[in-house]
Amino acid sequence: MKPESIATIKERLQNLSSLDDPYVENLRQDTRLGVQKLVGQFAKRLEKEAQLKAKYAEMQVFEHACYAQGHTLIAGIDEVGRGPLAGPVVSAAVILPQNCEILGLNDSKQLSEKKRDALAKEIREHAIAIGIGILSPEEIDQLNIYQASKQAMMQAVTQLTPQPDHLLIDAMTLDLPFPQEKIIKGDARSISIAAASIIAKVYRDDLMKEYHKLYPYYGFDKNAGYGTKTHLEGLATHGITPIHRKTFAPVKQYLQ
Repeated sequence: MKPESIATIKERLQNLSSLDDPYVENLRQDTRLGVQKLVGQFAKRLEKEAQLKAKYAEMQVFEHACYAQGHTLIAGIDEVGRGPLAGPVVSAAVILPQNCEILGLNDSKQLSEKKRDALAKEIREHAIAIGIGILSPEEIDQLNIYQASKQAMMQAVTQLTPQPDHLLIDAMTLDLPFPQEKIIKGDARSISIAAASIIAKVYRDDLMKEYHKLYPYYGFDKNAGYGTKTHLEGLATHGITPIHRKTFAPVKQYLQ
């Protein structure tokens, strides 16, 4: 009997989820190097999935505590864009279903752009509700960045339909009539806040890429408005744009 091709084995392994499967046991007896390489890759994939599942379970602790108290619509809230010299501050609020599993959720800053985009798509497919809050550079200059971030977060919560019955917030307390918990480094400790972090980051990065088309000298498509060398050189050569935060150094020095 002719042995299975490497391509067929690779395809079959995609649908398996245990090293103890009889099929995998048989493959171990196959002396072909290509087959043994596939078995090794399969084992690594399962190990990585197990680690992601363990991390995900660890990040559900806050949500499970809320469910145990009788809450069912838990919103995670986070913001991005406090530090840039240009562009708005963007917040997101996300309510995930109770039995949702989106492996790989984490603080958006810890993820590659490709991974963030893939997770944002998955979050949008699964979420019960998503709200976005945006405060402009002008509003940031008027209020200060801390208060603007807070306002953007509250705006994101009001956009949710249905409304939440509990809030999990990254390092902030909001003036809203909901039970809430402030969690330091929440974007790396709660699946709901991590989801909000990713949605906000992808939304704001996409916005800054659009601004790059209007103002191409500052590298907004690459730096999202942060003060990189390209951005600072753009400021020195071309001055400030309507989306720069005029109260932020070093933007201030270019005001007429």
